[in-house]
Amino acid sequence: MKMSDRQAGICAGWIEDASDIVLLSGAGLSTAAGIPDFRGPDGLYRRAGIDEPESLFDIGRFDRDPSFFYGFHRKFLQLFETVGPTFSHRFFAALERRGKLRSIITQNIDALHQAAGSSKVLEIHGGIGSNHCRQCGAFFSTESLKALMAAQTVPRCDRCGGLIKPDIVFFGESVRHLEACQESASEADLFFVVGSSLVVTPAAMLPSFCRGRIVVVNRGDVATTYLPKRRVDLFVEEDIDSFFREVNSHLGLAVETP
Repeated sequence: MKMSDRQAGICAGWIEDASDIVLLSGAGLSTAAGIPDFRGPDGLYRRAGIDEPESLFDIGRFDRDPSFFYGFHRKFLQLFETVGPTFSHRFFAALERRGKLRSIITQNIDALHQAAGSSKVLEIHGGIGSNHCRQCGAFFSTESLKALMAAQTVPRCDRCGGLIKPDIVFFGESVRHLEACQESASEADLFFVVGSSLVVTPAAMLPSFCRGRIVVVNRGDVATTYLPKRRVDLFVEEDIDSFFREVNSHLGLAVETP
């Protein structure tokens, strides 16, 4: 029996036993969906010709020169015309329908968990699924924002003329839902870390709140600053989708496909 087969069987058994499962998802889940990482050699910054990536998501720069951000955001939104949720996104949505999943905490801003059918999603860095006017607070869907972007270099509120900003957490802004994330982690009896190297805080600190089992599924090293190796009950260094397909071969969840 392959190591991954044995690990999948163990993981499936723990899922069956669990009642409060929490997922922390990171960039690895998005790259598996076909969304390049931000900083890699073929990453989004390089594709968009961004020479100052640190200032792209700086709230002060955004308020002074929103056209800099929107030049990138146009290209970013175009990606979502060709990509969609992975099997793993849909697997965790199926766990929610089964009543096993307490919440998904995601570091990603792509809203792919929601697209897969998950509703218990805590976007710690915000997301592209909603947008608001900085002046009057009016809500704009992604589709309505795209319509305004087609007509304006910088989209403005059609009520007050204020600047519209996607609900992404920029540098200089506070992360979202931190208290709720900590509460979910502390009450989890099975905590998954999927596609995250646990480098970026405060998300990297969340597994340490868990008193139950911890499963890490990630290609590559995972930082041990806040999650010592002794606290990880199962570490899987396999392709994410391949692993969860194996897990589901034991569980038989009705995972929706496009």
